[in-house]
Amino acid sequence: MALNPHGSNPLGGAGPGTAPGASPSAPAAQRRAFLASGTGLAALGVAAAAGAGYLLYRPGNDRQLVFGTLARAMQEVERLAGAAVQPLAPATAWNWPQTLEHCAQSIEFSLRGFPAPRSALFQNTLGAAAFNVFALRGRMSHDLAEPIPGAPALDASMPGASAALARLRQAVQDFSVHAGPLHPHFAYGALDKAQYEQAHAMHLANHLSAFDAGG
Repeated sequence: MALNPHGSNPLGGAGPGTAPGASPSAPAAQRRAFLASGTGLAALGVAAAAGAGYLLYRPGNDRQLVFGTLARAMQEVERLAGAAVQPLAPATAWNWPQTLEHCAQSIEFSLRGFPAPRSALFQNTLGAAAFNVFALRGRMSHDLAEPIPGAPALDASMPGASAALARLRQAVQDFSVHAGPLHPHFAYGALDKAQYEQAHAMHLANHLSAFDAGG
């Protein structure tokens, strides 16, 4: 999928969390100055080639869910968990427990640090631009079978979803009460808590869109 469905250049817009018409932050201004140079554009091409596989993807046959908060996302998790949840092929290659475990990992890593973050160059250019576009449209798109870099492998043989569901619930609770600093996202870079909640809610929406309750 294209990062910008409307044809404009997302890299030329405001940085993550910048309201329309607001003065750009120093990091955002630095990113624009960097991209304006020939060196910046060439380096961005290298970063894109290295990490665009995680960010540039449009799954098929999904429900296009949109959640603004983790609480709303968890309502859908609980609805599906209480039903005969079914994957919507070919939207996802992961089963339900793997999906819950993966989403829990992402939230946990925001609290303790991602094991293999992308370079600062990637985070401050392509990653930041991707988050900005996703945040503006309220929905992200990424490869639903792409693990978080460096994360422990997901258990495909897990007999049931109860353990993965409990882990996700705990991760959401831990995030909600967390009052300290948050670790940079492996792709998007530094996010404040409101931005991180939006990122996690969009991440859950993207994955949950590949499942539905059976008839």
